[in-house]
Amino acid sequence: MKSVVVVVGNGMVSHKFCEKLVAKSSNHQIVVFGEEPRRAYDRVHLSEYFAGKTAEDLSMSQASWYADHGIELYLGDPVQEINRQQKTVHSLSGVTVRYDYLVLATGSGAFVPNIPGVEKQGVFVYRTIDDLDRIKAYAANAKSGVVMGGGLLGLEAAKALIDLGIGQTHVVEFAPRLMPRQVDAGGSAMLQAKLNQLGLQIHLNKSTSCIEGAEHITGLRFSDDSLLETDMLVISAGIRPRDELARLSGLDVGVRGGVIVNARMQTNDPAVFAIGECALSDGMIYGLVAPGYDMAEVVVAQLAGNDREFNGFDMSTKLKLIGVDVASFGDAFISEPDCRTIVFEDTHKGIYKRINFSNDGRHLLGGILIGDADAYNMLLQTVNNKLALPPDPEDMILGARGSAATEGAGVMSLPDDALICSCEAVSKGNICGAVNDGALTIDEVKKCTGAGTGCGGCMPMVKDLIAGTMKANGQYIKNVICEHFAYSRQELYDLVKINKLKNYDLILDHYGKGDGCEVCKPLVASILSSLWNDLVVKQDTIQDSNDRYLANIQKGGTYSVVPRIPGGEITPEKLIVIGLVAQKYGLYTKITGGQRIDMFGAHVSDLPNIWEALIDAGFESGHAYGKSLRTVKSCVGSTWCRFGLHDSVSFAIEIEERYKGLRSPHKLKGGVSGCIRECAEAQGKDFGIIATEKGWNLYVCGNGGSKPQHAQLIAADIDSKTCIQYLDRFLMFYIKTADPLTRTATWLNKLEGGISYLKNVVVNDSLGIAAQLEEEMQLLVDSFHCEWKEVVNNPQLRKRFTHFVNAPEEKDPNVKFESMREQVKASW
Repeated sequence: MKSVVVVVGNGMVSHKFCEKLVAKSSNHQIVVFGEEPRRAYDRVHLSEYFAGKTAEDLSMSQASWYADHGIELYLGDPVQEINRQQKTVHSLSGVTVRYDYLVLATGSGAFVPNIPGVEKQGVFVYRTIDDLDRIKAYAANAKSGVVMGGGLLGLEAAKALIDLGIGQTHVVEFAPRLMPRQVDAGGSAMLQAKLNQLGLQIHLNKSTSCIEGAEHITGLRFSDDSLLETDMLVISAGIRPRDELARLSGLDVGVRGGVIVNARMQTNDPAVFAIGECALSDGMIYGLVAPGYDMAEVVVAQLAGNDREFNGFDMSTKLKLIGVDVASFGDAFISEPDCRTIVFEDTHKGIYKRINFSNDGRHLLGGILIGDADAYNMLLQTVNNKLALPPDPEDMILGARGSAATEGAGVMSLPDDALICSCEAVSKGNICGAVNDGALTIDEVKKCTGAGTGCGGCMPMVKDLIAGTMKANGQYIKNVICEHFAYSRQELYDLVKINKLKNYDLILDHYGKGDGCEVCKPLVASILSSLWNDLVVKQDTIQDSNDRYLANIQKGGTYSVVPRIPGGEITPEKLIVIGLVAQKYGLYTKITGGQRIDMFGAHVSDLPNIWEALIDAGFESGHAYGKSLRTVKSCVGSTWCRFGLHDSVSFAIEIEERYKGLRSPHKLKGGVSGCIRECAEAQGKDFGIIATEKGWNLYVCGNGGSKPQHAQLIAADIDSKTCIQYLDRFLMFYIKTADPLTRTATWLNKLEGGISYLKNVVVNDSLGIAAQLEEEMQLLVDSFHCEWKEVVNNPQLRKRFTHFVNAPEEKDPNVKFESMREQVKASW
């Protein structure tokens, strides 16, 4: 007969335990009791409930999953008593079940401090979907909200209040910094600055003495006697293990809570296990889901007759909190003299990176990443596998400046037992073995190994391992666009060009299948624009929001308008027009780092009228909304500067006028500096030109974004005509060969042969295609048209710019521009 396994609790860890047990053994009858009235759901992404996801979207299984696997499920029926002598459990509704093995997966509850007034209306915890429903209902009439707790859960709760439209959202933290368990003082300060920019107000070193108000909360009184007025409070001050049942049944629990377990996850009763946030393993409660999944695997191994132990878990983590990347790994807080530390801090972009490495310079020990955590996976693997550091350790956070190292090479150098997917305990060897056995796609590897089916943070490394293994096996790596097109972007580009196809439906009929998706539609639109320079809004169904309305959609649903100002040179008359337009339509104006003036807060229905006024004044589209040339920045050059060698302004204008409207796989930025002092920052651009005494130096493939990379010299001391000739070749070669959404810096890093190969193609014409590239670029230059002007002069296209199809004259009253900075100033 099958042994009966009763699982108390129906959260993420409980569900994962059931999944693993039914997959590895058919000798057990599983019975699950859940306290909540719904199936197990994804608490990690709970805040997405406020962004439109439903409870069903968050559910970890279909409604029939439990029955399909023979699992008896009791929802909304918590277990009230465990009789260990008789091996039975008794539920609230009166159900009694006998067990052979009992698994406690009761998780944790929100820790609520014992503060006077905590019972008042308007005070909530942030833990379950029911909690979120109550918060959502109450927030409808709230103007301000406070979150108590500046840790992971607290910042998630703050994001929820922002998503609900709470005008003033505060975070109160007892400690002197945010996320004190994950980041250091420098990282916390950077995180706080980023959150302040979003309108979130942070209060540190604050101890709440009482909650004020009669029946409803009106404010928080702190121990320093200061008062913070608020309409509602969300408490997210930590978690407390749910160990009530264990205590009642005589199981050993910790002094501060948690069911004490051994390495096999057994309690002091060998027939009773505990997993997840209710389990106290070696004196520690693990507050992440991945350790709980590993505990579930350990118990499944015991029940299946195998021997496996839980020996602790790496608490390194990578998160996106309110749109800000935050990660910590290894020993994040070790400091000198016990290690050597490198810190990179960019207050302008809100990036903070710290790595700690051994005093002998051989091994990485840990670190912290704020604002840019792209390198997290490889840094974590370097720590866990004790990989040797490069000669310049700073390259690990700044990038290998000037090198053309192939991405993915580092992943293939990991040992086979390197843990790639911590959620499902999948190693590099598991993934490479699956590829060797014929699993050649992401979906196939997921199905074989389970990698990437949890939080998904390991997917970049999984993709690199698939590609690296296939390459090592001499297999052709098919870089297809999506399920609808079995071609790479480069292949489809050539097919569309050869067959002169000029709309999406024809391309889909000839080379695709199905109806297309959000991946292939914008890609095909980009190819069509790059080849034929046709009006991008003609085929509106294949554009994203920005291209559809020829404007960038901004926070709150309004749009920005960015006219082109080549070289940053503008007449007083045009400045006046911009001011009058912004004044008439209530737009916020800002001078950008690209020497343009952005206007924010435009309603979609006002866009054609705004464009019409600007076009009448001689402006053109600045293409800030497209994957195209943005700006060519310039210094004042020899016209005004005493150090200037050449007229950088005129040359920048000439180049921007030549390439304006040029569509490409990603946005393009250029710069022209009149001398080596580099005031236009040309070496941080996709192409940069610097004056020399003999002419111009041409640099390509720089990037000043979140992963800065210096542009590399491709030609020196050339005249203006030759410079433009090389630029034509370089830009067309990039447009023809780059993958979608790949900046020139990343494209060069992946290019076989790197800068030497590119120089041979562009300067030495090693492929014999220079004349063709120049001819194709000239066709695009000659066929330029201002997209704004086309829309303004086309009544049919103008009709698209409405909020409501059935009431085109009306504006959406919910879409409006509000100056958050004025609110922040008022709070000062």
